[in-house]
Formats: sequence, structure tokens, C-alpha cells
Amino acid sequence: MAFCFLRITIGGEKPIPEAPDKDYIVVQLYGDIVPQTAENFRALCTGEKGIGASGCKLWFQDSTFHRVVPGFVIQGGDFTMGNGRGGESIYGRKFADESFECKHDRAGLLSMANSGQNTNTSQFFITLAPQPGLDGKNVVFGEVVEGMDIAIEKTPTKNDKPTLEVKVVQCGQLQSK
Repeated sequence: MAFCFLRITIGGEKPIPEAPDKDYIVVQLYGDIVPQTAENFRALCTGEKGIGASGCKLWFQDSTFHRVVPGFVIQGGDFTMGNGRGGESIYGRKFADESFECKHDRAGLLSMANSGQNTNTSQFFITLAPQPGLDGKNVVFGEVVEGMDIAIEKTPTKNDKPTLEVKVVQCGQLQSK
């Protein structure tokens, strides 16, 4: 069972050294149910796969959450374009929907964002409430175990885009949880 973290800043604020738990999102990956999808996210958190076909480093660090829809999702993972139109998987291509076994039945679920069937890359979202309309369309591959209280959902937006930068300033895999 793998655990990964994303350290977030909002609006360029510096991380809080005396309260590091206030800016971390920790996720548990469902590698036993969707191993290929979980491995893609884990490796993009560590950056261990190097440079992708796009010429970008296959790494979430310095990427942003480009979409914030209160009561629905926060979305990120587009490290190639930063606007929701890009992304790249560790497999060098879009990859297939692995399983729809897990449902979008609560807040805090980690799921693949896509542009249709079998078009998974690096983009992901975190649900902010149950989203049954996404079942059978987006692959759930983990859940937030710490950090749902980070105020990303409250970030001001215009047309679902944050008006303050919501940035991943550090990310990786936790050795144990």
C-alpha cells in the first residue's frame, strides 16, 4: 500500500515550517485494485521516470491545480501545459481505464481526469462531495487520508480557474504511514 504527498501553496504563500501538516495532502493509493493507475500517480509524485516524450519532466512538482469547482472537484496534474489541456503518463501515452470497481461515493477520492474513454494521462482530481455521475467514466485510484482541510476549495475562481495560483511545491512517496 503506497502513500504519497503533495505540498501545496496558495497565492504564492510560503509553506509554514512550524506547521507542515497544514499544507500537505496525503493520499493512499489503491494499488491492489488499479495497479497501473496507482503506479502512474506514485511515479509522477517521485519524478523518478525522468523526461517524457513531451520534453517535460514526468513530475507533479511545480504543477498547479488548474480547476476548482466548489462542491464538485479540485483538479490538477497537467504539468505539460498547466491549463487542463495537457498531461502525460509514465507510459508515454494515454492509458486505458483500468477498473470502475471503486465508486465516487464520498469526498476525498482521488480519480483520473480524462477526455473520454481510455484517455488517462497525468491529470487527476479530488472529489469534494459524492459524485455518482462520474462512476463508469473516471477511475478512482486512491483517497485523501490527510489534508482535506487545506483551503483549495475556498480559493477564489473565475470560470472554475483559481485566481490565485494553487501550486504543488513538493511531492513524493512516504516510506511508511
